[in-house]
Amino acid sequence: MANTVTAAQKAAAGERLTLEDALELYLSDDLLNLATWARAAKERKSGKEVYYNVNRHINLTNICVSGCPLCAFACKPEEKRAYVMSEEEVVEIVKSTVAKTPGLSEIHMVSALHPDKKFDYYLNIVKAVKKTLPDVHLKAFTPVEIVHFAKIANQSIAEVLTSLKEAGLDSLPGGGAEILDDEVRKIICPNKATTAQWIETIKTAHKLGILTNATILYGHIETIEQRLKHLITLREIQDETGGFQAFVSFPFHPANTGFPEIKRGSSWEDLKFIAIARLVLDNFDHIKGFWMMLTMPIAQLSLAFGVDDLDGTVEEEKIIHAAGAETKKGITKQDIIKIVSETGYIPVERDTFYQPIKLESNGVE
Repeated sequence: MANTVTAAQKAAAGERLTLEDALELYLSDDLLNLATWARAAKERKSGKEVYYNVNRHINLTNICVSGCPLCAFACKPEEKRAYVMSEEEVVEIVKSTVAKTPGLSEIHMVSALHPDKKFDYYLNIVKAVKKTLPDVHLKAFTPVEIVHFAKIANQSIAEVLTSLKEAGLDSLPGGGAEILDDEVRKIICPNKATTAQWIETIKTAHKLGILTNATILYGHIETIEQRLKHLITLREIQDETGGFQAFVSFPFHPANTGFPEIKRGSSWEDLKFIAIARLVLDNFDHIKGFWMMLTMPIAQLSLAFGVDDLDGTVEEEKIIHAAGAETKKGITKQDIIKIVSETGYIPVERDTFYQPIKLESNGVE
């Protein structure tokens, strides 16, 4: 195993870290140096700019066949809280959103693994959204959902992705990765896509020209080594395809899940992991601090730990809040501008592909 000095020297110099280096740095708990090195890595990629976008989340249904113990959102059809959105309802939502949200640039749409809805249901919704908002980017469906679609449509992953792209899908959010280790997945999400299926879907999307994000859900039953191996796997995929736009880390919220005995991780742990992720993922341009799961104060602080993107305005989100997140379900563009500006960084409104829409003043001379 690399010794602490060597790992620290590599991190400070921006050199590629091995798994052993990452583990050594993680266990050292040298949070302030990690922040310094991660912040330098961020600034090598994006200077003093911090990105955000004006987006809207839509969760099509909470009825799901997977029954994952880690999920507080999904339910069975007979439960009182079960719902499924119709195509008409989705169109009405996007129309009302664009009417009251100037500058809307992205619809972020994900679903559960519904037992009865055919693939055409999802295709038709994609077509309807793009017909309604042809100039708004549609980021939709995690790799786990794509694997489900392939199963219910009796098609290959490539066929499903091609059909969705032709219907108007622009990119994938990259969720459902949880921990890319099947021993962990057998416990936390035994009926969802395997590690190999998640990776196959991501690589296939990239080959088809569909860019994605990469994610992790950490802080449940995984070991630190499994968590770091997940990062190395993502880095290897990025070396091969170059199709990841950003990395998003999701801390596990245990409320209303099958793991009530697990305590929500600390802010120290969140910030340490974000910094380590920035250092390990040296081929990723963007690291998100997802304010909705971190809380806004910690997301703001994460800008000093390698984060260069606070995601967006969101407006309405259900999956994370079902697991006990107490953050707002949406914030204003002005909120984000203020939060970024207070740190001395420059807020930049972006589109989904990180093309600047508007460069804001940060009020710092």
